Amino acid sequence: MNNSDHWQFLIDFDQQHIWHPYSSSPNPIPPIGVKKTQGSLITLADNQEVVDGMSSWWAAIHGYNHPTVMQAMKDQIDQMPHIMFGGLTHEPAIELAKRLIKLTPAGLDKVFFADSGSVSMEVAIKIALQYWISKDRPVKNKMLSIRNGYHGDTFATMAVCDPVNGMHHLFNDVLRKSIFAPAPQMGFDIQSDNSDIEELEAILKDHHHEIAALTLEPIVQGAGGMRFYRPAYLQAVRELCTKYDVLMIADEIATGFGRTGKLFACEWAEITPDIMTIGKALTGGNLTMAAMLCTDEISNTICQGEPGVLMHGPTFMANPLACATAIASIDVLINSPWQDNIANIEQHLKTELSPLSELEGVKDVRVLGAIGVIELERNDLGPQIQAACLENGAWIRPFGKLIYTMPAFNIPAGELLQLTDAVKQAVKTVLEESL
Repeated sequence: MNNSDHWQFLIDFDQQHIWHPYSSSPNPIPPIGVKKTQGSLITLADNQEVVDGMSSWWAAIHGYNHPTVMQAMKDQIDQMPHIMFGGLTHEPAIELAKRLIKLTPAGLDKVFFADSGSVSMEVAIKIALQYWISKDRPVKNKMLSIRNGYHGDTFATMAVCDPVNGMHHLFNDVLRKSIFAPAPQMGFDIQSDNSDIEELEAILKDHHHEIAALTLEPIVQGAGGMRFYRPAYLQAVRELCTKYDVLMIADEIATGFGRTGKLFACEWAEITPDIMTIGKALTGGNLTMAAMLCTDEISNTICQGEPGVLMHGPTFMANPLACATAIASIDVLINSPWQDNIANIEQHLKTELSPLSELEGVKDVRVLGAIGVIELERNDLGPQIQAACLENGAWIRPFGKLIYTMPAFNIPAGELLQLTDAVKQAVKTVLEESL
């Protein structure tokens, strides 16, 4: 069987038997086979090399197969790939916790390791609820979330995603009811009238007695619209949560580890949330892992209440292989000129993509850190633009009317140019054909 027939057999099986994210089975759109990855390049089944414009959904911040991270993984496999975390501990978990406590905003001194971003948010929500139960205030059991937010696909997280514009409206009747505040005004650098803050405070004033925590994605609302907002709003949220005795949960799963130009997006407002979740780039996109960090005050309150323990414990919590991978990825990031790299990517994306805002059919072009977003007027052109990008040598994954890219931080200049050239040409061609 030649290579083409071999891959056709695999794709046919995949279409009939495997569910992909947000897809049907059988899948009417064949997935694209991948043979290998290296750096910022993906080698497809037909041996075509394309530049990865997605860094595997924000995660592969060093590209693929970084030698330092690969070596750390190999060393850990030989020593101890896994051990249960119940009643046991190990050096990779301890060393990773040290790094996370040091790097995250001051005051987040307790770490809970989880398997994925959604699970870390589930833990954050559970901790917020258990905190108020432990304080003998069980009536504070509702979540306040921000419209256009996205926090995951599990049940507690679906309930704090946007109930109208999000991906989970199908389940609205069976989800726990949350309270929603208007989304922050769009724009990282805008001069705002602060009406969005006033609306948020009105909700807190009326409902703080029943609200356990407020959840939000700091600075960048991701899957809910790739919306960037001003640091002053984030600062105001911190102040309002303190004023009205509501915990603040910062979902840094997508924004953590440098993507916005700060190590964590909370740093734009110089705040410390009560609870923070991280994931995606934690292991450099090599293994699934996430974490929840919180303050000593939250931990002490829960552990002094009933039953005196945090009621959560994943089977693969603090997997040693994942911990060792995360340590290596963090060290590679911190020891690299990551701020300069992201600044260079930001400037390149602004220079190359901003002119697209003049095209008929483009609503907005916005860039922050290593994130570039082209928002179209129509929401049905993504598949055509994706296909055109692929023909031009780049892989992106549009979502509705959003054509966006978040490359690896160390992407070579030539490959970054190839990526933006492919995106520009694809957008121009598809929009011209659609008129």
